[in-house]
Amino acid sequence: MNKQKILDQLNNFSKNTLMETLAIQFVDVGEDFVTAKMPVNEKVYQPQGILHGGATAALAETVGSCASSFLFTNPKKQITKGIELSINHVKSKKEGVVFATATPIHRGRTTHLWEVKIQDEEGELISICKLTNIILDKK
Repeated sequence: MNKQKILDQLNNFSKNTLMETLAIQFVDVGEDFVTAKMPVNEKVYQPQGILHGGATAALAETVGSCASSFLFTNPKKQITKGIELSINHVKSKKEGVVFATATPIHRGRTTHLWEVKIQDEEGELISICKLTNIILDKK
C-alpha cells in the first residue's frame, strides 16, 4: 500500500464537495483504517457557538465511506453509498480540530460496517458513530 498515494487520491476526491466546504482533510491511512481532520470554527458551528452535530456526522460518513471505497472496493467498478449512520455526541467542542478514524467492524461482499471515533487534539472522545455502507456495481 502506498500511503501517500491513497491520501492524495482521497484529498483530490474531495474537491468541489461538502468535504471541501467543511475543510475535511485526510491525514492518515492504514491497512484497515482511515483518519481525517476537520477544523472547528464558525463554519461548522451551531447557533450556540459549538461544533454542529451535522458537521460531525458529515465528517463521520465521509471517513467511513471513503474507507470502504479506497481500502476494500474498486472505485472504478464499484460505488459506495452510506445507508445508515448512528452517532452519539458525548462532548462539545468550541475550537481547534477534530479527528475522525474509521475502523471496520464487518467487511462483507455487499455491506461494510464501520466504527468511527471523533476525537479532539488531546484524544478526548467527542462523538462515536456506526456507519453501514452498501457496495454496488457501477452501471
